[in-house]
Amino acid sequence: MATYRKLGRVTSHRNLMLRNLTTEVLRHGKITTTVTRAKETRRMVEKMITLGKKGDLAARRKALAYIMDEAIVSKVFNETATEYKDRNGGYTRITKLGNRRGDAAPMAILELV
Repeated sequence: MATYRKLGRVTSHRNLMLRNLTTEVLRHGKITTTVTRAKETRRMVEKMITLGKKGDLAARRKALAYIMDEAIVSKVFNETATEYKDRNGGYTRITKLGNRRGDAAPMAILELV
């Protein structure tokens, strides 16, 4: 059974936060966040790109159920999936930045490769 990080949030807040982070990574190509959030978001970004590579109606509906913006889903299925068609996973990269000044939380950049 896969173990998920709780990230100090109740389930509904955690799920919505991960949906937002996933949508923003797919929109902008990269985000800056904490290391633990980046590791959890990476899992969902990889799943969404894999759905985009499948390209069928069921995969599109699953992606629409998770990603917040229909334009981003179209971008994933039309552009991003074609970029990664020859790649078997590993669509994202986490680069550690150091600690945040205010609370010394370890920060990272999550970006599409």
